Amino acid sequence: MSNRTYNEELKFIEKISRNAWRIKKGFVPNMKVEGLFYANSNLERLMFEELKQHSRTGGFGGFLPGVKQIGNVAALPGIIHRSIGLPDIHSGYGFAIGNMAAFDVADPLSVVSPGGVGFDINCGVRLVRTNLCETDIAPIKEQLVQSLFDHIPVGVGSRGVIPMNARDLEEALEMGMDWSLREGYSWAEDKEHCEEYGRMLQADSSKVSARAKKRGLPQLGTLGAGNHYGEIQVVDEIFNPLAAKKMGIDFTGQICVMIHCGSRGFGHQVATDALVAMERAMKRDNIEVNDRQLACARINSPEGQDYLAGMACAANFAWVNRSSMTFLTRQAFAKAFNMSPDDLDMQIIYDVSHNIAKLEEHVVDGKLKTLLVHRKGSTRAFGPHHPLIPVDYQLTGQPVLIGGTMGTCSYVLTGTEQGMQETFGTTCHGAGRALSRAKSRRKLQWDEVLEKLSDQGISIRVASPKLVQEEAPESYKNVTDVVNTCHEAGISKKCIKLRPIGVIKG
Repeated sequence: MSNRTYNEELKFIEKISRNAWRIKKGFVPNMKVEGLFYANSNLERLMFEELKQHSRTGGFGGFLPGVKQIGNVAALPGIIHRSIGLPDIHSGYGFAIGNMAAFDVADPLSVVSPGGVGFDINCGVRLVRTNLCETDIAPIKEQLVQSLFDHIPVGVGSRGVIPMNARDLEEALEMGMDWSLREGYSWAEDKEHCEEYGRMLQADSSKVSARAKKRGLPQLGTLGAGNHYGEIQVVDEIFNPLAAKKMGIDFTGQICVMIHCGSRGFGHQVATDALVAMERAMKRDNIEVNDRQLACARINSPEGQDYLAGMACAANFAWVNRSSMTFLTRQAFAKAFNMSPDDLDMQIIYDVSHNIAKLEEHVVDGKLKTLLVHRKGSTRAFGPHHPLIPVDYQLTGQPVLIGGTMGTCSYVLTGTEQGMQETFGTTCHGAGRALSRAKSRRKLQWDEVLEKLSDQGISIRVASPKLVQEEAPESYKNVTDVVNTCHEAGISKKCIKLRPIGVIKG
């Protein structure tokens, strides 16, 4: 617990540029590296208000503030460079949501932490373009949103419509999108426009518990609840016409579909199982952390390797899940317009992961090192000419999909060389919560939220109307503030702005 006053805490935090703040060593005990977070004037107010509240209560009750969590991550064994907070950062389990940290694989003390990935492993966003424009959609918008809602199972406890038995699940966990392609649920070119080509090769389904598989089997091809959604969106503004053209976005008013979901109960169980195993490993290997939620294991220990193999299975599950929903989305559009998805040019622009840990090669102090990069509530944003991004995007940088909140705009960004050097190719992932779910339920009325969306011309279908209180735009930071901060800091660049006209939620 911290006994320092708010003013004493501020001595450890220094503004180093217009949108970046440094957290000095000593802010929390045992920091191996410094912390860094990005925030503009609006967002920094929220960050410091959270810290002030924490100092006032002496650290008792509630979540740790985001800045404290950045500091605690900086104290983990084997961390390299800095513990970085993106502008959408908010308190999470262990790591803050919006925290990136990389660990040197060559260091025998380096760790992997499930808290640095999150419970919804490979929660991510996929953007599908079409050759339709807003005027094509307008006459049948309500029917199209209803058709999407009918095709894609949504809500807590929703069950998938993709036929699957236990053997299929085992294969899907190891094959990822290759399974979807084999079974006819995805197009051959889909995986080219997907992070990791939609398959993590280190997946080993024997490292996943029977309970996780039991939870996952009925949920494949479902959207779930919480902040997950399917949205019909309109291209509202194009900031970089060259990069947009490479993505197949040719004009404002063009229609796209954004799908935001993850690994459902399967990923949650993989994370829960790993935390139990890692608490034992920490005792055995004498690993000390500032917060017990940062349970971790040496990367090369049996527990560390088992978690990475299980996490890869959950990542593959999420890619198959998004592929199944892409298939159902294409079916819904084909039915509504009486045209094939191919004729509607329903190609995937890109698919990005938000909650994942991956082995990557980066230059650190002039030397090429293999790092285990944890991205929790943050997105990979590789710059131009990187070998791991598709050939279409080699000149422009990797597309980065930033989902807004229900009823607010979303963005497509591109990765930059500056981002590769400062954040190991990482940028924000969305708006980031400003109010807890409980506070949102107390402050907002669900019927008023729905009415407001309707007034904005947004058609919405929800399985649980009361959930919209938690997901209302007022519950989140302003996504434009978040995106502009990353743009001005140079870690990613704005390319396209999208606004929603139809939303389906759990």
